[in-house]
Parts: sequence; C-alpha cells; structure tokens
Amino acid sequence: MPATSSPPAVSEILAAANAVILGKPAQTRLALCCLLAKGHLLIEDLPGVGKTTLAHTLARLLGFQFARVQFTSDMLPADILGVSIFDRERGNFRFLPGPVFSQVLLADEINRATPKTQSALLEAMEEGQVTTEGETRPLPQPFFVIATQNPSNQVGTFPLPESQLDRFLLRIELGYPDHDAERSLLESGGRRAQLPALSACLGAGEFAQLQQRAAAIHTSPALLDYLQLLVEATRKQPRFVHGLSPRAALSLLSAARAWAFTGGRQMVLPEDVQAVLPAVARHRLRLVSGSHAGAEDIAALIHSVPLL
Repeated sequence: MPATSSPPAVSEILAAANAVILGKPAQTRLALCCLLAKGHLLIEDLPGVGKTTLAHTLARLLGFQFARVQFTSDMLPADILGVSIFDRERGNFRFLPGPVFSQVLLADEINRATPKTQSALLEAMEEGQVTTEGETRPLPQPFFVIATQNPSNQVGTFPLPESQLDRFLLRIELGYPDHDAERSLLESGGRRAQLPALSACLGAGEFAQLQQRAAAIHTSPALLDYLQLLVEATRKQPRFVHGLSPRAALSLLSAARAWAFTGGRQMVLPEDVQAVLPAVARHRLRLVSGSHAGAEDIAALIHSVPLL
C-alpha cells in the first residue's frame, strides 16, 4: 500500500523536538506516539542525558498546561494530589489542587520517592481522576504523566512495582548522544535555553483530532494474528516470569497504530509492531534472573515468531 504524507503538524512537532533533543529521532517519535496513543510515558536513563528536556519540549510544542514535580524520598501523596486547608474567613475547608491537576505532569526521578508516594499516581493514570478526603475530582483533559527514572542500581532509588509500570504505555531510553550531536551541544552550550522560545504547533482541539486519526489506522486480521502470536510467545517462553497481559496487547496495538500514523501510512504493518515492541514490552517482562527484559530478549522474541 503506498505511503501517504505525515500530517504537517506531526512533521512540524518532530522537527522542532529534534532541534532540541539532538540525535534522538527514534526516541522523540516514540514519545510523540505514546501521547497520540493516549498513554503515559516512562523515560529511564542516567541523569543529564535530556530526559527532563524532552518532557518540557513535548509539553510546549503541544500547547499543554505543564507541571513538574521533583520526586524525593520525603515526599507525601498530598504533595502531588493536593491538600485541604481551613479558610478562616469562610469557616470551612478549601481544597488546594496539587500539581497533578495539569495536562502534562512531569514526575521527575519518580523512583526516588517511596512506593506510598508513587502509588498516589495510580488512580490518576488509570482513571483520569483523583480521590482525596472522600471526594473524587476529575483531572484536566487530556492528561498525561511523563515520568523520568534513574537506573535502579543508583543510590536512593525505590523500584516501581509492576502495577505501576504497567500504567506506562511506553518506556524509552535516550542514551548518550553521538559524536556530532554532542559536539553541537558543546558549541551551543546546551539546548534547554531554547525551551522558552518554543511555541505550540497545534491549536485547541487539534491534538485530539490527531489522536482520533491515529486510533483509526487500519489493522488487518493478518496483522492482529501476528500481534497475538507475539503476545502468546511471551507467555510460553520460559525465560520470562510471566507474559504480556491483555492490557499490554492493547497497548502494543495502539502504539503500532500511532507509529504507522506518524510514518504516513494508512494501515499497520508488521514492521510497525516490531518498531514499538521494545518500548511496550521491556518494562513489562521480567526475566527469571530478576532483571527486566533487554533489547536482545525482545530481538529473540521477534525472531521466534515468523511473519504470516
């Protein structure tokens, strides 16, 4: 099937993001795909490689209300959700919303907080609402969590439980920049100074239209057969403690649709599924050795399932 051109807005967003996050076009495309698929994004890597800058960049380019929380070991759930204070003039309690009441919440270094504080985001990420002090309050729409995470072997980190990891549609790594990209950073003094000058590429409601178009990308029965075989293979291979869940299968499908959409195609191809599979599966699959699946494990999984 002949490829169609990517939507101009998508090309504009990616071009602007790649001008800030140098040398990482695949990662910026995956990050945009995650939001197009209505999912939350986890970025795991060493400090200083651009995780926070990527989150800032996407929020600005998409024109979303943005809030950043630096997670620390002494944080409490109320620091994220909000708290009620007594209003002396009115003689009652008044709720002060926390930073979670934004369209994009950057949970910076989320695994430096305790599991109790991490769990404060579970309802928000799954239901788009927050329940505090017996009252449920809806969050702004759209609502995304972009969380950054330090490697688990670093001092002062608390591993995210599987239930929380599963709330993240995609997990990506940025890695070190290549030689040319790092040289550009050195010559320019870094790219974070460009953030205040970034303007939204979309008008009100345009991103929702892009999400709808991405969700409508065609998937053939043969493509769904291939996707199911990949998911079923994770449940049969002894190297994994457990396989991908039905929710993970839906995540894989929605991410593949978004990848095809950003590539200018009107239908999902097996290559689209393969392209997003590592970002969908690696944080959800744990090896019997105790670590999460690596790139080589996903490559072996893809190789083990023949194309139909």
